[in-house]
Amino acid sequence: MKKFIQIALVAALSGISSYVHSQNVQVFVRHEVKDFKVWKKGYDEYASKQKEGGVYYQHVYQSIDNPNQVTVVHDFHSLEKAKAFFASEDLKSTMKKIGAIGKPEIWFVRLDK
Repeated sequence: MKKFIQIALVAALSGISSYVHSQNVQVFVRHEVKDFKVWKKGYDEYASKQKEGGVYYQHVYQSIDNPNQVTVVHDFHSLEKAKAFFASEDLKSTMKKIGAIGKPEIWFVRLDK
């Protein structure tokens, strides 16, 4: 038991504890775009802001049936960071600027531990 307490203390002091016990979430976003190539270029240029907003993994899926229908996946270490990122006015205005059409469908899920 003493060894466990020592390990827990070291983990807490080094910041590992908050990472291990974080509530990792994945966010799915589906929307239409005017032109996939134009949208994808703008999306890629936004990568540094994604990282600043807490995104640690992302992937883009393009529909086979409709090449201008896009599903994007983003992973975050907390639900709070994810919600803040998607509430950002900068993100919303950028999405309009690069050709997103209408309101996106967004859903949040917890990642398995």
